[in-house]
Amino acid sequence: MDDLSELLRRVLAGVPEFRDAAVRGELQNFKRHTSGHVYFTLAGKESRLSCVLFRSHTSGILDWPSDGDEVIVTGSVEVYPKAGAYQLYATRILPLGTGAQSRAREELRAALEREGLFDPRHKRPLPQYPAKVAVVTSPTGAAVQDILKVSANRAPFVDIVIVPAVVQGVDAPAAVARALGVCGRLKGISCVILARGGGAKDDLSPFDDERIVRAVRNCPVPVVTGVGHQTDSSLADLAADAALPTPSAAAERVFPDSSEIARRLMHARDLLASGMLRRITREENLLARREDRANRLVSAGLEVSEKLLGDMKRDLFALMDGVTERGENALSSAAAALDAFSPLAVLGRGYALCRDADGAAVRSAASLSRGDRMSVRFKDGSANTVVEGVSLD
Repeated sequence: MDDLSELLRRVLAGVPEFRDAAVRGELQNFKRHTSGHVYFTLAGKESRLSCVLFRSHTSGILDWPSDGDEVIVTGSVEVYPKAGAYQLYATRILPLGTGAQSRAREELRAALEREGLFDPRHKRPLPQYPAKVAVVTSPTGAAVQDILKVSANRAPFVDIVIVPAVVQGVDAPAAVARALGVCGRLKGISCVILARGGGAKDDLSPFDDERIVRAVRNCPVPVVTGVGHQTDSSLADLAADAALPTPSAAAERVFPDSSEIARRLMHARDLLASGMLRRITREENLLARREDRANRLVSAGLEVSEKLLGDMKRDLFALMDGVTERGENALSSAAAALDAFSPLAVLGRGYALCRDADGAAVRSAASLSRGDRMSVRFKDGSANTVVEGVSLD
């Protein structure tokens, strides 16, 4: 018996489809055990499948599952030897019915909102002129073509990196989360566009998955979503830095319009040229006013200097006249005084000046002897004489 169970276990383990299975059915007998494990049954039209969700995988399950909900359960199908039966070891439970999906979405939204993942204060501004944009979407879908068309028309100079991901079905949440992680490791990425074309409501449910929501918030660059149609909205949109209704709208939001850029550049050039012209005109006017003021100051300075020079010249001539007059008066006084003491003046009063043969003045008769020669100087001339005799008083 044990050998048979082991053989069956190996047989099931060798089938890849059993290792990563996705089973659709109606949820029945949903119970949470005190151990933390969850046990339930998936019911089809004519079959039943026992399922167990271990405690390690229950963190993503809130209170939404109810008996009767249509779900997709992912996990591996293995043999349970003690019961002699096979069962599904679940890893995730995805709701399909409208009621279940709505409950699951609302409960997850409330939980993530309490964490602050949708807080507008955490929104990052989008780059005005991105250099490189990563696009997470299906490489074969219409969304990627819409984005490439918009980017080619608006900003062909922006580099685009397509990061392929499954965007529909049970594998979509893990695939999109991995792709967003890849974007975070790419060098030079300015922002990320997460896009998917329109489809049925169930087709867009992966974007309400917690894994995608957290991957959007954990991406190191801004994330722009363009998922579905105009009326569609997802939890990924609430977490994104900007949410647009379609892939084309997301592309138009991210890629700047080159024609608008050219128009702005032309406008900026005109403003710059006009500003420079006004500045040049203002500086020329200021220079002209300064030059005129300088000329007036120079003219006024020259006028003052000329007047000052004229005054100084007049004062100098007046001073020179005064000095000359005083000099002439002093000279006249000195000449009169000199004339008063001049021997010629004495001679004019009848006196004579006697000099011996050597020219020395004869001051005393006692110095003469008979026969000495003398020169007698009178006012109007002189006479040579010989002493015939000396008479002393």
